[in-house]
Amino acid sequence: MPNQLSVAVVILNWNGKKYLADFLPSVLASTYPSLKIYVADNGSTDDSVEFLRSHFPAVEILINPSNDGFATGYNKALSHISEDISILLNSDVEVTAGWIEPIISIFEQDDLLAAVQPKVLDYNHKDHFEYAGAAGGWIDRYGYPFSRGRLFDKLEKDEHQYDDTSRVFWASGAAMFIRTEIFKKMGGFDPYFFAHQEEIDLCWRMQLEGYHIMICPSSVVYHIGGGTLTKENPRKTFLNFRNNLIMLYKNLSGTERILVMLIRFFLDAVSAWKSLVSGKSSYFFAVAKAHFGFFSWLLFYRSKSLYAKDRKGKIYGKFNGNIVLEHFIKRKNRFSEIIPTKK
Repeated sequence: MPNQLSVAVVILNWNGKKYLADFLPSVLASTYPSLKIYVADNGSTDDSVEFLRSHFPAVEILINPSNDGFATGYNKALSHISEDISILLNSDVEVTAGWIEPIISIFEQDDLLAAVQPKVLDYNHKDHFEYAGAAGGWIDRYGYPFSRGRLFDKLEKDEHQYDDTSRVFWASGAAMFIRTEIFKKMGGFDPYFFAHQEEIDLCWRMQLEGYHIMICPSSVVYHIGGGTLTKENPRKTFLNFRNNLIMLYKNLSGTERILVMLIRFFLDAVSAWKSLVSGKSSYFFAVAKAHFGFFSWLLFYRSKSLYAKDRKGKIYGKFNGNIVLEHFIKRKNRFSEIIPTKK
């Protein structure tokens, strides 16, 4: 019988005392035997660390003195992790009984499996998928991410329509199981991203190197979402647009890169001007700032970014079309209307 894979749950915390109080007990109730739980504190200014020490002494605390964002925060945290599998878990996630075991079983069957996500449901509407990953992440030709169960802000009710274990393009950073060794081999998340879409970039790079990404719906977690930055926050808009453009440049090549990025600039401009006409000037300026941010990266920071060393891997979970057209023009609101699902 093979040795059981060791598992580390790593929760990145920034001023999240309330979430830790609410959701750490569900994590501590996990039944997987070879498990260690860490909280990586990212320069919190509340009393999160003191609270953990007094109320959850079984949790190991990793201290990062400054808030370096999601990407660098996890890169630093996982440099201290030696367990086989690291679970990157948001502090605003409630886990369910037996959530670890089915995913570890999948890892044991596929040596090329790099990352897996559970089914992510909405904590406040538990019969609906949640924005951050839903039932597994996909991407379209122009870099727009979507999920089985979520197209842009349209969230489907979970009627078990996506309960098949399958390969996907990206696994949600809200609850990502990843082989620790592969995370380190890939250099972790691109630190320039700071936060948002760094997990999609990492999954893309891992696929280019021949690794697999999967969804395991028999494992379920409930996510609140927007705990740090709300969807309407201009900072979040800026990071999403800038990082998405950087990701496209890094992971595409040749004429495809040129064509896709030209179309993306046009689509971004249409979205920005539409928002300005609608009175949402903060969105317009955030998108404009994101484009300037991309060119700043291209000129001054590109050489420091993380790229896949081998680009021969077969990509799965990519829709060779335009999800904007499918959703906003053709009025398709369900993933299965765009990607037929197995019966």
